[in-house]
Amino acid sequence: MTTKAFVIGHPINHSRSPLIHGAWLAEHGIDGSYEAIDVAPADLPAFFERLRQGEFAGGNVTIPHKEAVFALCDAVDPLARKIGAVNTLVVRSGKVFGSNTDYLGFLGNLDAAMPGWSDGPDDAMVIGAGGAARAVLVALQRRNGGKVHILNRTLANAQALVDDIEGPFSAHSFEAFAELAPRNGIVINTTSIGMHGTRFDWLDFSLLPERTLVTDIVYVPLVTPLLAEAQAHGFRTVDGLGMLLHQAVPGFEAWFGVRPAVTPDLRARIEATLGH
Repeated sequence: MTTKAFVIGHPINHSRSPLIHGAWLAEHGIDGSYEAIDVAPADLPAFFERLRQGEFAGGNVTIPHKEAVFALCDAVDPLARKIGAVNTLVVRSGKVFGSNTDYLGFLGNLDAAMPGWSDGPDDAMVIGAGGAARAVLVALQRRNGGKVHILNRTLANAQALVDDIEGPFSAHSFEAFAELAPRNGIVINTTSIGMHGTRFDWLDFSLLPERTLVTDIVYVPLVTPLLAEAQAHGFRTVDGLGMLLHQAVPGFEAWFGVRPAVTPDLRARIEATLGH
């Protein structure tokens, strides 16, 4: 019997997840399918009834449903609760279990592209205090030895995030960059700045240590203005596409029983779609 999985969102036609999972299904010769399904917010409860009836082994959740599915799942992983979003569903015995693999995607991307990136006890700088920042903070808490400084345009939002997620975190406005930069080991952009030609006008790379790693979770464009400027200053950089690829691994393994690999060929296939 064909094992079926999905990604739900509204809209959903932008999703590259079917390409990723479709490539893995073909590679491993699995009798399975993975489809993008547009589910309007009002239709979520009905979709979950389909899940409980066994139509799917599970699937992914994207915007705008990552928070709404909390109330519909039978159980949610504690880390997903901490992150505040569910992006992976697994159905077992008529029950729906929610988890979040974004933090694993973030770690997997950096581990593959820059082995040893977390060896030093350097401080980290996270730009932004939205939903994406939460997954990055959970990842850093598990791996990074230093303090994590959250810089946000609105200081109150950064402080609210620090208060909500316990850890070695501190909140700052953008103006604090100059003071914090010299002891920094990694800069992570979790905002949408970098898309549509937008850029940071306050980030002075000359203040960062030479060993600093700069990464961006935005992957359209693949080389954001932040990464381009970092490269021009000689810093190590990692783009955000690998996070999308690596976060997909745990779900595929849970639904189809095989742990897939993120290969250069898969990355190239997804890269080829980014201009469209």
